[in-house]
Amino acid sequence: MNQPLILASTSPFRRALLERLGLPFTTAAPAVAEDRRPDEPPQVMVLRLAEAKAVAVAAGHPEAIIIGSDQVACIDDQVLGKPGNRERAIAQLELASGRTLVFQTGLCVLNAITGRTQTLVEPFRVHFRRLTRARIEAYLDRERPYDCAGSFKSEGLGIVLFARLEGEDPSALIGLPLIRLITLLETEGLDPLGGD
Repeated sequence: MNQPLILASTSPFRRALLERLGLPFTTAAPAVAEDRRPDEPPQVMVLRLAEAKAVAVAAGHPEAIIIGSDQVACIDDQVLGKPGNRERAIAQLELASGRTLVFQTGLCVLNAITGRTQTLVEPFRVHFRRLTRARIEAYLDRERPYDCAGSFKSEGLGIVLFARLEGEDPSALIGLPLIRLITLLETEGLDPLGGD
């Protein structure tokens, strides 16, 4: 089976993760509004958006296998988005100090030819150290993670903010759970190692 593989995302972080599998793929920007519906649980939201992104890209690529993904960071039921600026990043990190942030990552693999859709939600927990305002500001001065949910980059200096990481798939924290994705892709006949 030689169906094209498309990542329904323009995220450089997701693209870099998928490149690790060595499978040829392209990316496409899904035209999907990423708003949370009233009283929508985070797990439901990320699953809905991951599937919506895959479906949106499939409309223009009816021969492809499409990967959709969406992620939110939560403290209790409060969803933390991308801060966008320093002030909101400080507020997010002050809120996370000494607490546990749960990342919920929705994943969808859609085979546009067969119509088969596989979806799942992969949680990952980040236990934060107690952070002083000075440490938060020093971190933000160095890394400027304003385009990252939760206001940190775990693949960079953000690791100094953590007391412990907890989850089955460390790549889920960055936005694309590769361990689970491999299983879904194998169901569609795509094996990164090319074996049986």
